[in-house]
Amino acid sequence: MPAFDLPLPELERHRPRLEEPADFDAFWVDTLHQSQQREPLVSVHPVETGLRLVQTWDVTFRGFAGDPVKAWFTRPTGLREPLPAVVEYVGYGRGRGFPHQRLTWVNAGYAHLLMDNRGQGDQYGDGGDTPDPHATAPGGPGPAARGLLSPRDYHYRRLITDAVCAVTAVRDLPGVDPAHTVAVGNSQGGGLALAVAGLVPDLTAALVTAPFLCGIRRALDLSDAGPYGEIAGYLSVHRGTEEAAYRTLSYVEGVSFARRAQAPVHFGTGLRDTVCPPSGAYAAFNRYGELSGGVPARKEIHAYPFNGHEGGEGEHVRKQLRWLAAQLTGVTVD
Repeated sequence: MPAFDLPLPELERHRPRLEEPADFDAFWVDTLHQSQQREPLVSVHPVETGLRLVQTWDVTFRGFAGDPVKAWFTRPTGLREPLPAVVEYVGYGRGRGFPHQRLTWVNAGYAHLLMDNRGQGDQYGDGGDTPDPHATAPGGPGPAARGLLSPRDYHYRRLITDAVCAVTAVRDLPGVDPAHTVAVGNSQGGGLALAVAGLVPDLTAALVTAPFLCGIRRALDLSDAGPYGEIAGYLSVHRGTEEAAYRTLSYVEGVSFARRAQAPVHFGTGLRDTVCPPSGAYAAFNRYGELSGGVPARKEIHAYPFNGHEGGEGEHVRKQLRWLAAQLTGVTVD
């Protein structure tokens, strides 16, 4: 796929006009208030994984409307002190899979919570374990279009709430330093990590790669790939509902969350990414922190000119590990 979005010099200046609803903040304050009135943890059970150097627990925490949400919680074996916690969010259509699959962060010495995606897990990977009991509003079969015509019914209202509740839950788990929590994700997971950065004022850091739900209107014009293609497909059948859909999407726009964020942030994007176009990542990066005083000395973005949605893969993870270690310890890792 050739480069199709704005040239890099224009991306570095890209600050598109934002149609943000006047009640954006009130909407999310009300949503989170309704979902955080109970004890965050439902159950925590150790699981046997066959791995000797890490310990894993099967966790259930309360998410949107108190619904049970599954997660894997993993710590390095033999480290007794409270550890910084990395909360990781997975991509579109995936579930939490198996506990032995995502070990980068725990091997770096962090406690790690991997959140399941409610109502997803059937398109890629190894499945999930969290249903979405509220997925009854009109919308397409894919999560991106479920409840699309109403902000209160939209799938991502529930999933973003789960993501915030996951941070609350990890802070209650044993062996976690609650003062140091980090949100990490790629693609849909990157969009969730960015939303968390905008909704959790005391987050320590966020690592956001190829984020979904950023610069949504432009992405719908540029991309036919899913998940944006699922939204376009729904609107191609339900003609005349565009404005209702755009209104709903404005409540989950990643650029709006980015504007409110305070935590140091590390971005990554592939300049040939047709799934989550790079203009969305740059729009969020360029406006990151503008309503909270900004963090220009503690944010960075890495672009990969010849990569698509895979981005920088292992090279980018190496950058993330070094950056996060420096944020938490003040020591640069070579």
